[in-house]
Amino acid sequence: MSNFQLDPMHSEVSFKVRHLMISTVSGSFSKFDASFTSDKEDFSDASVQFEAEIDSISTNNGQRDEHLKSADFFDAANHPKLSFKSTNMKHLSGNNYELHGNLTMRGVEKPVVLHVEYSGKMTDFYGNEKHGFEISGKINRKEFGLAWDAVTEAGGVVVSDEVKLAVNAQFAKVAPATA
Repeated sequence: MSNFQLDPMHSEVSFKVRHLMISTVSGSFSKFDASFTSDKEDFSDASVQFEAEIDSISTNNGQRDEHLKSADFFDAANHPKLSFKSTNMKHLSGNNYELHGNLTMRGVEKPVVLHVEYSGKMTDFYGNEKHGFEISGKINRKEFGLAWDAVTEAGGVVVSDEVKLAVNAQFAKVAPATA
């Protein structure tokens, strides 16, 4: 069994959501962690775990960030983390995979399917084996209890239900523990 640990210095977790249905607002989490295990060279049996701290959310607008942390959205005081735990990693073709798992936000757990593209393997300056992955997907925020909604005077939607997820992840292979 090979173990892999996320290198947070070379990884990022971001999201995008439509605002007024005419522009896109981007955000990210600065505090997160992930790991996975795999027996197979092609990672088709990978077991993945991920967590992000809600208080680390940033959209480059302090007022909006505080609103996202409030009970209207993530309710960070009662649900300080979001998490993902995989149930299946399916090799599609080439470097493409489907990652099935359960995403938990605001105390609501739902199955999601994410697209994974394996970017390759490299040895860093210190002799560490590194692996790169690009992960993307879409969720409906309301299915996870992020149900705040508003309509403009003209009848337009303020925030779309669909949220696009994007993760660029670099993992280091962890040497097995010696007895």
